[in-house]
Amino acid sequence: MKILFTGGGTGGHLFPLIAIIRELKEIDSLNLEMSFIGPEDDFSKELFKNEGIYVKRIMTGKIRRQAGLLDYFQNILDMAIRVPIGIIQSFYYIFFLSPDLIFSKGGHGSVPAIIAGKLLQVPIFLHESDVAPGLANKKINKFALEIFSSFPKTEYFPPEKLIFVGNPIRKELLEPPTEGELKRNLSIKSDKPIIFIIGGSQGSERINDLIMQILPQLLDKFEIIHQCGLNNFENIQLQAEFLVSKSMREHYHLFGFMNESQLKSAYIMADIVVSRSGSGSIFEIASFGKPSILIPIPESAQNHQAKNAYAYSDYGAGLVMEEDNLTPHFFLQKLIGLINSPKSMESMKEKAKEFSKPRSARIIAEYIVEFLR
Repeated sequence: MKILFTGGGTGGHLFPLIAIIRELKEIDSLNLEMSFIGPEDDFSKELFKNEGIYVKRIMTGKIRRQAGLLDYFQNILDMAIRVPIGIIQSFYYIFFLSPDLIFSKGGHGSVPAIIAGKLLQVPIFLHESDVAPGLANKKINKFALEIFSSFPKTEYFPPEKLIFVGNPIRKELLEPPTEGELKRNLSIKSDKPIIFIIGGSQGSERINDLIMQILPQLLDKFEIIHQCGLNNFENIQLQAEFLVSKSMREHYHLFGFMNESQLKSAYIMADIVVSRSGSGSIFEIASFGKPSILIPIPESAQNHQAKNAYAYSDYGAGLVMEEDNLTPHFFLQKLIGLINSPKSMESMKEKAKEFSKPRSARIIAEYIVEFLR
């Protein structure tokens, strides 16, 4: 049985596929042959290579919503050249691979493979992470037999196609870290409340800037774990060295990118998580039952991050802070107010656990295997 995975754009499109792949291996590792087709980037290649999954790179393109002249010409180039080439590449690869099923996580990187797969009459399944679907899944959902969704009230898609399962989380992430892992990953120096600040797989410059503006005040009251993004790491490290003393920096734990062991250690130790509101981040926070402050990206496609954040907040599992209101003083006061409200913290923990769907990857994997049999 051959399964072809596709998707791409960010880690939010790829990590759920890793979770599903691992569950499929547990169910039937001998009879399943899995591969991935997606955008030309080193991140996805390395990610799937570590799982023993063969990767085929193709050209892809996307629609940029900015109004600049360069964006306009880039859109024309992508739609007229890159996407058609990607479809031809995908057609060739899928024809010779002959997969029994294509599973797409969405994103612009999935479009060529889905179109080619439909032309070759391969059964297609989608997973939509967000309340408001991205443009890629909006366009290709008509080719899918079923659409798995993270949120119960996903917009746009026909209800008869939707299967609500939550967002797939890597099971290894939820396994408790050993005492050795905690010591190795995080050398916590005090009894202060611990704030875990995470900006997604690529970091968030806006959140990084906010933290730097109030770093001394934060470290006065909290132990800070900060994942800033690999491209931002050196700059943030230099700023921190300038802003706070060496003794204060013992309470500041800076990471560019976090591996699974580091990530679960941070979630376990955290009293509050501050994060963007991509579906993957929300469901990770929920799975660990952590109170959170969510800061949606205002420019996100279809405003999906704000819709995700408010769906989670309306459930009572977290707070939302819009970037327009994100002043350093207001943010600091929100953190202090939440940490000083044990009842609110406890309520958020309970609601987060209720919201989580830790078996999502397993449910999807079982569904795929049953379909193929």
